[in-house]
This record gives sequence, structure tokens and C-alpha cells, in this order.
Amino acid sequence: MDCTLRVCSLSLLLPILTLNLFFQLSDCKSESRKNPVPKENLLVFTVATKETDGFKRFMRSANFFNYTVKVLGLGEEWTGGDVAKTSGGGQKVRMLKQALELYATKKEFVILFVDSYDVIFASGPEELLKKFHQAKHNVVFAAEAFIWPNRHLEVQYPHVRDGKRFLNSGGFIGFAPNVYQLVEPWDLQDKEDDQLFYTKTYLDPAKRASLNITLDHRCRIFQNLNGALDEVVLKFEDNQVRARNMAFNTLPVIIHGNGPTKMQLNYLGNYIPKVWTFETGCTECEKDTISLEGKKDSEFPTVLIGIFIEQLTPFVENFFERLVNLNFPKKQLRIFIHNTQTHHEQHVWEFIKQYGDGYQSVKAVGPNEEIATADARNMGIDLCRQDVTCDYYFSVDIEVVLQNRDVLKNLIEQNRSVLAPLISRHKKLWSNFWGALSVDGYYARSEDYVDVVQRRRIGLWNIPYISSVYLIQGTLLQSVLAEKDLYHASNLDADMAFCHNIREQGIFMYITNKLEFGRILSVAKSHTDHLHNDLWQISENPQDWEEKYIHENYSSIMEKKILLQPCPDVYWFPIFTERGCDDIVEEMEHFGEWSSGGNKDKRIQGGYENVPTIDIHMNQIGYEREWQRFLREYIAPLTEKIYPGYYTKALFDLAFVVRYKPDEQPSLMPHHDASTFTINIALNKVGVDYEGGGCRFIRYNCSIQAPRKGWALMHPGRLTHYHEGLPTTSGTRYIAVSFIDP
Repeated sequence: MDCTLRVCSLSLLLPILTLNLFFQLSDCKSESRKNPVPKENLLVFTVATKETDGFKRFMRSANFFNYTVKVLGLGEEWTGGDVAKTSGGGQKVRMLKQALELYATKKEFVILFVDSYDVIFASGPEELLKKFHQAKHNVVFAAEAFIWPNRHLEVQYPHVRDGKRFLNSGGFIGFAPNVYQLVEPWDLQDKEDDQLFYTKTYLDPAKRASLNITLDHRCRIFQNLNGALDEVVLKFEDNQVRARNMAFNTLPVIIHGNGPTKMQLNYLGNYIPKVWTFETGCTECEKDTISLEGKKDSEFPTVLIGIFIEQLTPFVENFFERLVNLNFPKKQLRIFIHNTQTHHEQHVWEFIKQYGDGYQSVKAVGPNEEIATADARNMGIDLCRQDVTCDYYFSVDIEVVLQNRDVLKNLIEQNRSVLAPLISRHKKLWSNFWGALSVDGYYARSEDYVDVVQRRRIGLWNIPYISSVYLIQGTLLQSVLAEKDLYHASNLDADMAFCHNIREQGIFMYITNKLEFGRILSVAKSHTDHLHNDLWQISENPQDWEEKYIHENYSSIMEKKILLQPCPDVYWFPIFTERGCDDIVEEMEHFGEWSSGGNKDKRIQGGYENVPTIDIHMNQIGYEREWQRFLREYIAPLTEKIYPGYYTKALFDLAFVVRYKPDEQPSLMPHHDASTFTINIALNKVGVDYEGGGCRFIRYNCSIQAPRKGWALMHPGRLTHYHEGLPTTSGTRYIAVSFIDP
């Protein structure tokens, strides 16, 4: 049967007014199906009233494949309803209808209509047109697993043996006359539902036949993610990335994050079409960037840094030191500090007193003001939002360790609306971002999370959750987010509320791991029981403990031959920083319960000390476990190199700090130590803190009379190294002694 006879038979069932339309559309089939339409005749339409991050991503993917896109409605008011929460979108049909009037009779053109805010092109026009040609229909709509917006229409849908059953209006392709006739009947309000309109057309058997409409049941052209997340995986090949539908073994041309799948589309968009590949790495990291290179200090942007101290945290002084050392003009920085912890008030005000005048402004809100976390964070945002001279807002929690002095410059130069530097716990996967969210909105691990955290994949990553440290462009706060309470949302915590509110505005949040920026402290075991509580962090935050307390030359002792041998089998090497020495001494003096220096000593087994000193044992201040960790991590490795063939777990019987004073106990009688080897660390400076002192090894008649602060002596304890403590003639001398492997 030819086309004309088929149309005539259908006309018996339809009103007379539609007869001319059927004859007009029947002609296009015989001409169009000989070969695919050339790509020059493909017209791509979309509707976007704002240039959102999603729209920009859509256009980047279109430009990558050289699609020419006609954007309808840019700059106009959206009157199509809140389609994210309810039905609507009729404005898109009205605009498309107006745009297609010029193509109503042009059979040589193919029209592709797609949404833009949540759509990515995964392949080019040639593949698209080829698959459209193979569909052998004049109009092909995207298909999905769920029916929307009217579930009662399900019974009217044709059954399909294989594939998605229901129409989705986020993407369709067809010959220009057919698509025009599809939208031409629209005469509804903008807030009416576009998908319902198209659905009713498709469900009308006569209209479906006359327009020759089908659905892309097997996702050869259109992949709707809603209801299909388990079917879609990334496929890396030939320097390009595709989304493969595993259920149908197809490679869709267009990916649509419809419904609640925007975050999953963002994940795919980190790779598709060639955003990141194994061969090229990140291809878009250097696009749309800016440079601060060569600018005068006064030409740098103005940044408000919001600092939040909301829990007891170790190494707070180090945080402020790093803040001061940021490689950024201080006169372009404003500081806002919210502190809820009375213990940290001294740290805040010491920073302000010492460095406050160097900044453009400093504002501090303390624990006495009792401002809640979310309110304080909104306060910081408002300080930037309400001042048009504020170019960026940089939010930093106190537990963040920013080791990269250029972090602020790097984030600004990347030029993204909301951007966080990747930081994580030392040697752990705990970080300041989530790669995915669970159904209930909490943490879920994305497939690439581990690779991103461990920097096996380096780039810019669009993710659903960031925390602890991030940069926000001031123009964003002063426009799209001008009226938003960013840190409240239902019963969510402030960090989750912030991310929820940002996502709701269609704003992308990125994390960058292009460089190493720092880490996050563990605060679980922070306490205020001691004078210098950071000393107790050797296990919880070992890297920060090492940076604060271990001598900068420790790691190069063997390589640079810093290991000295002043006496036979006596080794001398740097171990503690000056700050480490000072904190130990001050901690002992703060405790204050020095021994009497007599032979009777209840602290030791047997209660009798042959060679007594005035001292405090590490276990008296609750430091024996931490000291054991110190010996195992920093002394044992040297021991094995110094004494080949001897291996130690660095177990100690006694570890203590000795105090020598001329009027108290100036020296120590000759003796052997009850150890296999002994560590003796000088905790203060000869010539500054005291005069005299030192150690003499009697058998070798060898003395060390000018011990360096922070340096350790290591020597055998029994048999060979009979030694004495030389008199301290003035001041006070402190040493830390450990008898190892008793």
C-alpha cells in the first residue's frame, strides 16, 4: 500500500479539517528515508531564560561536537511554573511554536529540541542523524520508565516488549514540518504542562500515526536517567567518554538528568564527552580561568575570610600562623571570626593583637554572644553580600590545615562560582566533599571518590556536597543568592543546608585536587586537661604533631650526615623543635610535682632509686602512651641504622624529665643506666637558660659540654658507657631521658 492510500484510509476516521494535513505530511517520508539528513540541515533548539551553570555545561558539550544551538527565551522571565516541584513548562512549547513557523514547510530540515539545564551531548550530529534515520519515524521522543504528570494515562500507552514505555518531553527529534504540526495546536497557558501536552498527542492513535511518532524505547538517542541509574555506566575509549546503557547495550547521544537525577548527571558531566579521560586528564581545568600574575597588591580582589571555631580543636595557633603566611596581600583581606569555644579565646585575641592591624578589617564574635552556628555563618556571608566591594567570600573552619600558601590565589584563578580545595584526613579517605548522596540526602560514595581523594584522578569535580573550606564569588552572593538564608533548610545541619540551598539554585559546587592543599584535623580527642594539649595529638594528628614538634632536619639525618658522633658509640642528632622543647618543659613545670631527689621513690618498682634525680615521670602527666609512640616512630628507625643488626620496639622502663639547678641538684654521680640504650634530649639552651652542664663518659674521658637544644644523645646504657652529669653552675637545665629496652 502506498502512502496516499494509507492516508486516505485514515481520513475516514478523522474530521474533515485534518485531511489536508495528512496529505502534506505523507510526502516527507518517501523523500527523507533514502539517506540520513546532512548535518548542515540539523537545527537544535532549546529554551533557557538564564545562563545557569547547567546551561553553560550544555553549551560546552554542544560546542565540543559543533552543534549549532538556537537558544529561545534567554533574558526573558520564566513563566512556566516551578517545574522542579510540580507540572509546568508550557512556555517552552509556546516559544518553540513561534520559532518553528519559519520551518513549517521545509521538509529538508530536522529539528532537535532538548532541555538545556540538565542535558549533555555525548556524541555528534552525524551519529544523531544516523540513529534518527534508522528509527524510520518522522518524530522520535525520549522515553523513560516513569509516567508523568498524569499516572492515570498509563493504561492508554501502547505496550512495548522491550524498553522504556513512557514519553519524556525533555528531548525529541523530527522533520521540521512534523515537529511544527506537533506544536502548532498549543494554545494553553505557559504554566500548563508541556509533557502532558505531548503525551496526549502521542496517546491519540490517529495523531500518533499521522505525525508518525515513536519513542526511543531502547535509549539509542536519548538517555533519561530517572529510573535508569543502575543501567548507565561510563565507557572510556578513544580519548572520549560515553554513557553506556547496559540494559540495551546502547550508547545514547543525549544524556538527560530528568527528575531527581541532577546530581548523577553532574557526575557523568565530570567525564562526558571529554571533560576528563585517562589519556588527557582534565581538559577543561584551564578553560574560563583568570590570572592574578603580575598584579599589584592594590589590584588584587577583596576577599572576606570567614573563620569558624565551633569545637575544641588542636593546633589552633598553627592555623593562625598559616593564615598570616597566606600568599595574598593582607590589605585586600577582611577577617570575620566566629568562636564558640572559651578555651580558644586567647588564641583569637593573640592573633588580632599581633596581626589585626595588617588586614583591611577584623571582626570577631565570641562565645559570650551565643550566636548559633548557622546564624554565624549567615552573618559572615552577609558581610560580603551587602558590600559590593567584596569580590569573594572564603569560608574556613578551624580544623582545616591549609599548607599551600597560594591556595586563595589558586581558587580565585580557577574562576568557578563555588569552589573548594580538596583536603582530607592524613592517610585516610575522610575528606571535605561527598561524591554522591544517598536517597535520604546523606553520604554515599561515588565510583571515583577514592581516586579523587588519593589524586589518582586530578581535575575539577562537580559534586553535591562540600564543607570545611570553600570560596564563593561575591557577585553570586549579590545576585542569585542575594535573598537566600543559605545555612538553614528544614532540620539539616548548617553544612548540609548550605549545599542543599546551593543545589536548589542550580549552582554547581566544584572541588579541585589539581594541587595538594592540605588536610583536615581530627578533633575527636581534643581536650583541655593540660597546658599544652597539642603534645597529646601524636596519634590522632601525627602529621601536625610532627610539623610542630619534630626538628625540621630530622628526616635528613642520615642523608645529610647530620648524625654526629662526639664520643665512641655516642650519637648526637636533632629531634625536637624549640617549640617542642618549650612545651615539654612548661608542661612539667605546670604539673609541678618534682621528686625530692632522694633514694626512696614510690614511683618505681621496689621503691628505691640508686641514682636519684629531681624529675617528673611521663606517666605522672599521663604521657607514657604518647612518649612510647614518639620513641617507636622517631627513635627506633635511627637505632636500627646506627646499630646494624639490632632491632627494637623502643619499649621503655623509665622516661622522665630531669631538672638541674645549682641550689637544688646541680649534677649527677657516675652511673650506668638500666637500659640497652638511653636517649637524652636537651630541652633548653646552654648559655641562655643555664651555664655549665653536659655529660661525661668516663671510660672514654669524653665530654659533651654544649648540648644543643632539641638534640638527642643516644648511647649504650649498660657496661660500656659509665657516665656522669656535669654540674650546672647557673640557671636551670632540663633534659628528657628514656631508658629503652631495659
